[in-house]
Amino acid sequence: MSKHKITKEHIDWILANSRFEKHVFWGKELVLSCKLPNGFTVTGKGACVDPRNFDTEVGTEIALKQVEGEIWELEGYLLQQRLWDGGAIDG
Repeated sequence: MSKHKITKEHIDWILANSRFEKHVFWGKELVLSCKLPNGFTVTGKGACVDPRNFDTEVGTEIALKQVEGEIWELEGYLLQQRLWDGGAIDG
């Protein structure tokens, strides 16, 4: 990660070095838990109204996008805090 920027490559590295568990509830909701390399966990979910329409692959894809979005937010917060701590920004 550069000093003032978070890169897609950095996010991809975090995802590649994370552990995942997924569970299906009620035959129509998939919950994906992601344990990041530092041990912090984030979750995503994909669900549908009718269990007959449930597709594990689609649910996993949706949940993974949510996990990735949450990682972007966390990394953004971390970068903002580091810059603020170092006096690079006023907050």
